[in-house]
Amino acid sequence: NDSFQEADIFGITRPITKYNYLVKKIDELPRIIKEAFHIARSGRPGPVLVDLPKDVQVASTDFIYPETVDLSGYKPTYEGNPKQIKLAAELINEAKRPVLYVGGGVIASSASAELLKFAEKIYAPVTTTLMAMGAFPGNHYLSMGMLGMHGTYYANHAVTNCDVLIALGARFDDRVTGDLKKFAPHAKVIHIDIDPAEIGKRVMVNIPIVGDVKSILNALIKKVAQKSKSEWNENIDKWKNEHPLKYHQSEKGVIKPQFVVEKLCELTDGDAIITTEVGQNQMWAAQFYKYKNPRSFISSGGLGTMGYGFPAAVGAQVGCPDKLVFDVAGDGSIQMNIQELATVVQYKLPVKIIILNNCYLGMVRQWQQLFFDKRYSHTCLDSNPDFVAIAKGFGAEGIRVTKPEDVENALKEAMKNGKPTLLDFHVAREENVYPMVPAGAPLNEMIELA
Repeated sequence: NDSFQEADIFGITRPITKYNYLVKKIDELPRIIKEAFHIARSGRPGPVLVDLPKDVQVASTDFIYPETVDLSGYKPTYEGNPKQIKLAAELINEAKRPVLYVGGGVIASSASAELLKFAEKIYAPVTTTLMAMGAFPGNHYLSMGMLGMHGTYYANHAVTNCDVLIALGARFDDRVTGDLKKFAPHAKVIHIDIDPAEIGKRVMVNIPIVGDVKSILNALIKKVAQKSKSEWNENIDKWKNEHPLKYHQSEKGVIKPQFVVEKLCELTDGDAIITTEVGQNQMWAAQFYKYKNPRSFISSGGLGTMGYGFPAAVGAQVGCPDKLVFDVAGDGSIQMNIQELATVVQYKLPVKIIILNNCYLGMVRQWQQLFFDKRYSHTCLDSNPDFVAIAKGFGAEGIRVTKPEDVENALKEAMKNGKPTLLDFHVAREENVYPMVPAGAPLNEMIELA
C-alpha cells in the first residue's frame, strides 16, 4: 500500500535471483526457509530471496522445521547420461589438439582434484575463466592461465587451434569468446554443465552432457586413455616462450602494478586469498598471481561491481581467520566502500588492502586511449584523497609506497603485523593491461605489448 520505505522487493529482485518467495502466512515460514536453502545450494548454486512483510515478522507460530524437501518442478540432474559420457570419452581419445576450458562450475562442484587427475591423464592444456581461478594450479605445466579478452596469448591461440574443446562448468560468455563466428573454429565441442539452459545457448555443442561436473569427470577418468606429451603440448610450450605475460620495467623510481602483484604472489607462495575490485586491478590480479587452490580468488566477475573487493575480503577473513586475505583494489573502486575500514578495525580483522593507485579509472582510461584517441573523459582522479591518512583515521595501519625498492618490505610488514592494513602503491599512471582482444574481434587477434 506504498507505506514508508516500501518497495516491491519480490518483483525487483526476480531477474537476479534463482528463486523468490513472498511469505504471506507465518505458518508457511518453516517450509519456505527449508526450501530456500535447498534451492540455493543444489543444482547450479544461486541466491534465493525470502521476502518477509512486516505483519509476518511480528506474528507468532509453533516452529516445526521440515526434515525433507520435495519440489516437483525442481529436480536437478547430477549424473551424466552414460551414452553421452561414452561418446565424449571416444572423442577425447581421438583428439590430437584437445583443450580443457574450465569455468566457475568446477569450483562450485568442488571438482578441482578430479580436474587435475583428468587433465594429467589426457595430458591436455587447461585454460580457466576469471571465475575459475584456482580451480587448476596456476603453476602446473599444463596450465595456460586465463583465456579471453585479457587472456594469455597461448590460451587464446590454443582455443582457436584446438580440435576438441572440453567445456567444464563454463558458459561461453562474451569476454571469453570474442567473435563467436571465429571462436574455436576447428573444434568439436563437449559441454558439461549442471544447468541445461547454458548448453547450446551461445555456441553449437557436439556432445552435451547435463550433470554435476565432479560426477561426470569421475566417470570420464575411467573411460579415457592415458596420454603423454605430444606435438600439441610442444607447440603450446613454444607459444609460452615466445609470448609470455610481460611488462616493461620502467624508468627508475616508478612502480609497475604488475610487479606489485608478482611480488605478492612470491611472498605468499600463491597461497593467500585474493579478492578484487573491478578494472585493471582485477585483470592484473588474475594474470600475475598464480593461484594454487580453489576459492582463493574472489571477484564479482561479469557483474563488474566496483567496491566488491573490500567487503568480500571482510567475509573471507571472517570465514578463514587463519589465512592471509588481500583486496587488490584500484583508487577508484576502493572509494566505493572505504568506510568499511571501521568494520575491520572494530572486529580486529587483519584484512590487507593493496591500492594500485594510478590516479585514473584505469580500465576506462585504457579504452579511451586505445579506441577513442586519448579523449579522456571523467576518468582522471587527480583529486584522490590521502588514503593512508584515511586508514589511520579509522584506526587501521596505512603505508604509502612510491619506490619499487620499497614494495617488498611494505608487503612483508603488512603480512606480519596482524592488523588491518592499507597499502597505497603509487604506480605508473598510464600502464595498460595486455594482451587485449578488442571488443568483437576473434581471440587470436590480440593487441600485445610492443
